[in-house]
Amino acid sequence: MKVVILTQYFPPEIGAPQNRLVEMAKGLVERGCDVRVLTAMPNYPTGRIFDGYKGRFSTTEPLGTDSLSRDIQVYRYWLYPSNSPNKIPRILSMLSFSATSFFGLGKLKKWKPDYVISESPPLTLALTGLYLAKWSGASHIMNVSDLWPLSAKELGAISDGFVYRQFERLEHFLYRKSFAVTGQSQQILQHIAERQATRTHLFRNGVDYTRFSTLENKPVSEPRKIVYAGLIGVAQGLKRYVKELKFADRNLELHIYGDGAEKDEVENYIKANPDCGIIMHGRVSRDRIPALLSAHDGIFAPLTRPIFGAVPSKIYEGMAAGVPILFAGGGEGQELIDRFEAGFSAEPGNIEDMQSMLDNFASNDEEQLRRKGENGRKAAREVFDRRIQLDSFANFLNKNINS
Repeated sequence: MKVVILTQYFPPEIGAPQNRLVEMAKGLVERGCDVRVLTAMPNYPTGRIFDGYKGRFSTTEPLGTDSLSRDIQVYRYWLYPSNSPNKIPRILSMLSFSATSFFGLGKLKKWKPDYVISESPPLTLALTGLYLAKWSGASHIMNVSDLWPLSAKELGAISDGFVYRQFERLEHFLYRKSFAVTGQSQQILQHIAERQATRTHLFRNGVDYTRFSTLENKPVSEPRKIVYAGLIGVAQGLKRYVKELKFADRNLELHIYGDGAEKDEVENYIKANPDCGIIMHGRVSRDRIPALLSAHDGIFAPLTRPIFGAVPSKIYEGMAAGVPILFAGGGEGQELIDRFEAGFSAEPGNIEDMQSMLDNFASNDEEQLRRKGENGRKAAREVFDRRIQLDSFANFLNKNINS
């Protein structure tokens, strides 16, 4: 079975989607698939094409040097890179790769894939994937990690007007015309099914539990140390939360690792308020994430507001690390935290409620925190392990290959 993964975001970029997709590619190879990746020149999150790729329109390279990665060819094409908070450059970036990725059609027609799996968002890339699949004789699968344009409207990035309605029409068209649509949450699957998708499959982001399985958690620190590791962007709200939430006053420390559009403002606030109990560390490599998370007492996973269908990857990683999660995001993410008793939750954007969550975390004794961490670890091992998710997905592909 031959599978093409079409995505704008892929290593050597650092980030949760990139990590998940490389593990997906390797996991499918382990399950007997032949995999190719069609992606952009790496540029995220800096908004500048990485050294070694500048000045090129296209390049082909193996994913890596290990036995699985050597067999995965990665086709890269130019895009207009941008990490601007202004929506126009970001839309241009999205549209540019949706256009240049068509140059991969010749390679696909020669290779004759069975499936083209498009990662959405960006939504326009799924349209590219639909036609690349059609013209290369493959079946198109749209993998929805984030409901777009709905999530963009919920975050205030796009208003409910003509442009929004056109994107919504495109979304519904893609659901109907794709061979199948996969989603990372039950809420996403419900949304997709209501819009007449032919086939759906729950394919959670999950977590590679093997990366965490040998870790042992340390005793609770004094002061208690909370970690945030990820994108420092508009959707996460750190610019506001570092200013309005109290950490040092509650004998807590917040350690921030990451990069993004709001990093400078967060960093400037911390420098101007050195006694706030917040420490900025910068970016961290994927390999360091398991040990980093397990070395802390809690994992902070905030959003500015609920995003329908979203389950941040920090939830799964926090569970695997055996560390209680402090989640402010609502929706299905909160349902999972509460169902598995894996941490604490609060209404996103509600400073009083989020402060109460932090205070509750600070007042729990070590045994209570250990129990929540173990609950999460069990859920990660038995339910959300990416190997379990990949087994189910590979079975879905094999079952439908001749449909």
